[in-house]
Amino acid sequence: MPVFLDQTGHSINLNKIPEKIISLVPSQTELLYYLGLDEKVVGITKFCVHPPEWFNTKTKLGGTKQLKIDLIHQIEPDLIIANKEENTKEQVEQLAEHYPVWTSDINILQTAYEMIETVGEITGTREKAAELITQIKTNLAEYQAGSTNHKNQLPIETGKPKTAYLIWKSPYMTVGGDTFINSMMQAAGFENIFCDLKRYPEVTIDQLKSAECELLFLSSEPFPFKQKHIEELRTFLPGTKIILVDGEMFSWYGSRLLFAPEYFKNLKKEISINN
Repeated sequence: MPVFLDQTGHSINLNKIPEKIISLVPSQTELLYYLGLDEKVVGITKFCVHPPEWFNTKTKLGGTKQLKIDLIHQIEPDLIIANKEENTKEQVEQLAEHYPVWTSDINILQTAYEMIETVGEITGTREKAAELITQIKTNLAEYQAGSTNHKNQLPIETGKPKTAYLIWKSPYMTVGGDTFINSMMQAAGFENIFCDLKRYPEVTIDQLKSAECELLFLSSEPFPFKQKHIEELRTFLPGTKIILVDGEMFSWYGSRLLFAPEYFKNLKKEISINN
């Protein structure tokens, strides 16, 4: 019986390729769609908005942190795919008493690649998963090579601006150095001024000033920052370039990684235009 170790150190036994899969993580739901598992994925969360056809047709099992356990029991899945950060430990442990639960724990790009590889093995889509990883790495390498050759495309003398990334308002919250978003910022060529902090700390405008923030990203998720929030912050940070960014491109660690390099390329163009 094949044994698969997840990224939290927990092992699951599977005697066959799963036929009824539940995904509790939006990014990993999109990955399962990319791998061609339409008929096998039977349940997702209300936040699994990609792809739209799944969001409109698959059984919704509540939110990532407020799962409808009774509904999951009705489905009786033979595989549940979760995430350490997005799902609650108590609910994951509760489900693991009844079903094989494979949990990802992703803080850097390498662990994202490992997740994709293992999900491919578990679901019988090893070749497609391997091709996906190769293409993501190729796209990212081409982007980084282009950025190295065109450092002057950013209106920052160093070519690697001192950047902060806000995920929440009231209070403002940013990302520390042990997050996947930080890893993506590094890959995209942006220096996270709060990389010495952990997880998702609260920060103040005074801290942004004292850190000499050159570039401030306002994410589309989980808090939906808008243009009005740029105007509010400009009052206090007149010397900082403030940009709205697509949070999915910085925080989704499945097949969406294919499109992140092109997004980063266009983002740098936008920053230059807005200089």
